Amino acid sequence: MVLFAGFDLGGTDIKAGVVNERGELLFYKYLPTPDNISDLLKSFKDLWDYFNKEFSKNIIAAGFGLPGIYNIEKKLIHQSPHLSYLDDYPIHETISEFINVPFFINNDANLAAWGEYKIGAGKNAESMVLLTIGTGVGSGIIMGGKLWQGKCGFAGELGHIIVNPEGEECECGGRGCLETEVCSTKIVDNYIKLKGRKEEFKKLTSKDVFERAKAGEKEALRAFSIAGYFLGLGLASIINFLNPEKIILGGGVMEAGDLLLKPALEEAKKRAYKKAIECCEIRKASLGNKAGIIGSALWAAENIKRVT
Repeated sequence: MVLFAGFDLGGTDIKAGVVNERGELLFYKYLPTPDNISDLLKSFKDLWDYFNKEFSKNIIAAGFGLPGIYNIEKKLIHQSPHLSYLDDYPIHETISEFINVPFFINNDANLAAWGEYKIGAGKNAESMVLLTIGTGVGSGIIMGGKLWQGKCGFAGELGHIIVNPEGEECECGGRGCLETEVCSTKIVDNYIKLKGRKEEFKKLTSKDVFERAKAGEKEALRAFSIAGYFLGLGLASIINFLNPEKIILGGGVMEAGDLLLKPALEEAKKRAYKKAIECCEIRKASLGNKAGIIGSALWAAENIKRVT
């Protein structure tokens, strides 16, 4: 049996697992994301050693999805907004010291998109865009059945298209990015501003705002509506620019469903070319928080063909 390992590094967790050729996740494990590079590498090694032992060395390749802009030529993460210890660290060289099979690194959202494209909500699409909306906005683009990476590997950062020029500063260095306007923390901030009593909401989460919105509280509904407006601007830009067959929406914030999606679609329909949005299917992702594991493993499966 031929197997592949997938590692998906996020700001909170390392998600890792073992996948077969059909993309079926046979085993997975989560570890908290360390706050330094040494502990991160130890976690990767421990996971790899465990997988290698448990699966009788049937794993023939591994994939790593890492947050930040990954240079496919230099094999470096140049900038990781939330894990700065990755910046320009020789990650490929160091991983090669303990993994004895071919492995392939890419941006984490790119590989989540690859997973949705191969076996998820984007399966069989000729062109597809994935947006994952959570504490940030990740994205990946599939064009002509291939992951679109750009010249150096930096393509697909749709979370950093500008939707509000007068908006807040983003950790990427820009201002008013899609990410800053629709992320979970922005929804909480919008709610607090609408309520006008900041001291009462120190531990409030986007899930709390969601529950209040479901109960009909007008300020909570408005907080999602504001985020939906900016998401709609982003969707319209993507549709007008790429004319994709599918846009897949994932991430924790999308659990809010129509509270976010309805205002987003209303705004997108106002802004996008009518015929372009009519031929674009917009739907929720299907792989949940396993997309990154599966996508990373299947990216390894795709790339191992080129080196063997």
